[in-house]
Amino acid sequence: MPELPILKISKPNFAIVFKMKKFLIILFLAVFLGSWLYFYKIHQTPSAFEYTDITSDQLKTMLQNKDFYFVNVHTPYEGEIEKTDAFIPYDRIDENLNKFPKDKNAKIILYCKSGRMSAIAAKRLTELGYTNVYNHILGMHDWQSKGFSLKKN
Repeated sequence: MPELPILKISKPNFAIVFKMKKFLIILFLAVFLGSWLYFYKIHQTPSAFEYTDITSDQLKTMLQNKDFYFVNVHTPYEGEIEKTDAFIPYDRIDENLNKFPKDKNAKIILYCKSGRMSAIAAKRLTELGYTNVYNHILGMHDWQSKGFSLKKN
């Protein structure tokens, strides 16, 4: 009968095993902390860059006792809500800062046709330090759907 080969098992190198465990633990902690920081960061809203969304009904009420600067940011021009103070394209806010109130705490309400352009402009104004910015959500579409009229020049 032939001899079976004997499998020699050498002792594990404990220094390598220890280093591998240490590496895996550090890797796990790094991934865990990185994930936690990522999710923490994306769920934070910087308070300095906030604006308030308002509905057409809220805007209608506010217009009865107007105490704000009212800006149409829609481009191209497709009409306006009565008592509009200025027409400033949403993508040209920086170039037209001289048309906005100097007081960065002044109440400013922005609107456009659908609410998209005014949201972009509202975000930009808050980034520039304005603290009392309102965005008319759903814009002139919603305004008209509520039975309120638009002026067209």
